[in-house]
Amino acid sequence: MTPLKPSRRHFVVGSLALATSAATGVSWAQAGKTIKLLVGFPAGGGTDAIARVLAEHLKNELGANIVVENKVGAGGQLAAQALKAATPDGLTLFLSHDHSISILPQTIKTPGYDPAKDFVPVVGFASFVAAMAVSGGTPVKDYKDYVAWLRGAGQGKGAVGIPAPASTPEFLVKALGQKHALDLVPVPYRGSAPMMADMLGNQIAAGVGSVPDFIDNHRSGKIKVVAVGGIKRQGVLPDVPTFHELGVQGFEEVPYYGVFAPTGTPRAFIDSFSAAMAKVLDKREVRARMLAMGLTPGYMSPEQLGQRERDYTAAWARIIKSSGFSPQ
Repeated sequence: MTPLKPSRRHFVVGSLALATSAATGVSWAQAGKTIKLLVGFPAGGGTDAIARVLAEHLKNELGANIVVENKVGAGGQLAAQALKAATPDGLTLFLSHDHSISILPQTIKTPGYDPAKDFVPVVGFASFVAAMAVSGGTPVKDYKDYVAWLRGAGQGKGAVGIPAPASTPEFLVKALGQKHALDLVPVPYRGSAPMMADMLGNQIAAGVGSVPDFIDNHRSGKIKVVAVGGIKRQGVLPDVPTFHELGVQGFEEVPYYGVFAPTGTPRAFIDSFSAAMAKVLDKREVRARMLAMGLTPGYMSPEQLGQRERDYTAAWARIIKSSGFSPQ
């Protein structure tokens, strides 16, 4: 699976969809309602930051008030359950990455929702990659140095923070341990923000999350990103090798971000919101902000996001099965 590539044609299609919905008399903003954008992780984390940037610009495009609501817990599970329970009137949406949509339902016995049945894709807007970082309190300079440090000072053991259990970061930590014959223990947090707080306070030596989670503190020198996912190096981290380069296989798939609505949400609203997002992604300042955060912006229609979800879910089904992981 390759990263999303921005397409001018997609932006044009989105704009046409917006014009079509306006022509049919659909005006959700005129109803004087507020659109609630659910986020399953704490304020201050990468997903929250992305949601707030987009909400501000979508507000202007739609002429509606958009409120970001952080419904934190269980790696996005609570936010997903809240979406399922919401009235399908276009006033409650869920901004999520792949974990809550494609992975978590396969790693928990009773997640309380089925994305394929309970949700409808609205719009996809970016891809990103996983990353590993070490805290400033370690003497580590790069990934190979980290492995050597664990074998020496760590006596072959180490704790690694992850934003949520049964997630890409947890599987990656286990793969790293197997690759280097190290006893690495994934330590789950309630999102990337509290994990980052412990890394900055030198309470934990390393963490695995995403590039958007780490990039600001990496730039300031407070932590150091030592490896990234995907098949090629990231533009914001050109000197950081990929796990693939380092011989850690299986994490070349590129995760995605999207917006979802409860099943039964009117198609007219979905088309309107999707088209508004296309216009937002076409704004130079938005694209620059997303690129600086370590995202690759790229519009996906509802149909394209739905296909991406199915493909990614199937890919993770294979990873989970081969790992021997049993749903918890």
